[in-house]
Amino acid sequence: MKILIVGGNGTIGSKVSGHFLKKHEVIIAGRNSGDVRLDMADSESIKTMFEKIGKVDAVVCTAGDAKWANFDALTEDDFYIGIKSKLMGQINLVRIGKNYMNPGGSFTLSSGILADHPVRMTTSGAMVGGAIHSFVKAVCLELENNIRINVVSSGLVEDAVVHYEAYFPGHNPIPMKKVVNGFVKSVEGAGTGEIIRMYDNG
Repeated sequence: MKILIVGGNGTIGSKVSGHFLKKHEVIIAGRNSGDVRLDMADSESIKTMFEKIGKVDAVVCTAGDAKWANFDALTEDDFYIGIKSKLMGQINLVRIGKNYMNPGGSFTLSSGILADHPVRMTTSGAMVGGAIHSFVKAVCLELENNIRINVVSSGLVEDAVVHYEAYFPGHNPIPMKKVVNGFVKSVEGAGTGEIIRMYDNG
């Protein structure tokens, strides 16, 4: 398969890319690195990227920004960071990318444990994650040409513990192999409209 991985050089994306490179053709898109440059918050940038790379068999997104701050400190513009990048950025990957997706292809978006189990300072990120889940469950009913879509929702990954452990008291770090398997299930499996949760249910 020809797989586009947005954010493929990031903490999670690099492990996902490394796995798929073993069997598939992988194109990495990123803001500052990769095979093609992409600003997720700009739909024209998304369109330009697809025009450059052409038809694909799968699109995987492991990128997207959202503001972390106390609710009292969040401005309207702070909320729009997550809305424009992680939410609309991923929606536009599907909205625009479906025209470049081969029949039977798939989209795999990413959210996170905050959609189900938010912690302090994550009002914006939790809101965006929940919206992504609802989007995937709804849009899977309308995608044509047997195109599938799922979202991988991970907990705090092992490789990011040093940066975020203080925000997630009592959370069990998720092994990177387990997170990667969520993306493998979405891309190489047959499911659609699924929220693939890679974390404890507690």
